[in-house]
Amino acid sequence: MARPSTEPTVSTDPTGSTAPTVSTEPTDAARVRRRWSHAATAALGMVVCLATAPAGHAAESARGAAAGAARPGLAPAASWTSRDAAAYWTSERMAAAAPGRDDTPGGSASASGTAAAAPAAEPAKPAAPAAQVPNTAQHFDGVPSVGVLFSVDGDARTHHCTASVVHSPHRNLILTAGHCNPGTHAAFVPQYRSGATTQPYGVWAIEESFAYDDRGTTGDKADLDFAFATVAPAEDGRSLEEVTGGNLLTPTPGYTNDVTVIGYPNVRNDPADRAVRCDARTARLTGTRELRMDCGGFYGGTSGSPWLTDLDDETGTGRVIGVIGGLNGGGPKGPHNDRTSYSPYFGGKILSLYSRAVRS
Repeated sequence: MARPSTEPTVSTDPTGSTAPTVSTEPTDAARVRRRWSHAATAALGMVVCLATAPAGHAAESARGAAAGAARPGLAPAASWTSRDAAAYWTSERMAAAAPGRDDTPGGSASASGTAAAAPAAEPAKPAAPAAQVPNTAQHFDGVPSVGVLFSVDGDARTHHCTASVVHSPHRNLILTAGHCNPGTHAAFVPQYRSGATTQPYGVWAIEESFAYDDRGTTGDKADLDFAFATVAPAEDGRSLEEVTGGNLLTPTPGYTNDVTVIGYPNVRNDPADRAVRCDARTARLTGTRELRMDCGGFYGGTSGSPWLTDLDDETGTGRVIGVIGGLNGGGPKGPHNDRTSYSPYFGGKILSLYSRAVRS
């Protein structure tokens, strides 16, 4: 597959924003460590172009402050490293993590847009009325570029949202929903394996989070329900993307797309505690500038799940054109809350936020 192009094109999203977009193709390198070794020049060009994208809102770029008393084995927030995250999040602690609080739509994003002292559980994923569901997600082993978020602040928590690795110049960036708000002492676990003694792609400390202050899960605020975060390097100095590969952030090409959505329902909603995958066709969410897709199995815990096009099953990467999030935290209210999912439309706003994240 072709490598990212250094020549941007101009695209207009349905909100009227015009922003430089990156013409990109997933790489086909056979080895993960070598997958991006020749992309430095293209990545630099991408950052320069994206830096010119218009930013209509102030974006958050701050570390969350440590909350509460230090927990046993927990390093100070200011020095939180991937070594610390791996040492704290042992297989025993992952297994013993307390279930999240009762899910409440829109309950995770703080009003100020800064990291909350103790991140709330993601909003419930309400869904379509009880009717014939055309598709149901299937459990599978996952892919290295998609994983889960663990949070340590407050009570120990099970994984509460999904995130994915996004290609970036520093190879250290993940994408999730804006309302997922990891807080301090948070960790990203790619291709999470429940009960595994050692996680296949490690445990990575989250450093900084980037989200719009006026993001939310209602009205126009829901159109900004996406966020980036940087992760610390591994103990041996390798970057996250060097280990897992990364998906290419791509402006949403339109309302109708064939996508593969990958997520991790939390164990409270899905006792199998495994990744799920669904191939679906998107459509416009009536009355909004968001997308929707219908597929059962996307319970609480799947907010932030990437919507991927051109997924390469060999590399486990593709183009990310959306994430589960947006209105009500990612789905309509009501019972059967796993059957319909929403995504914000990726246009100039997310490219501007990306530009800020990669300059950190």
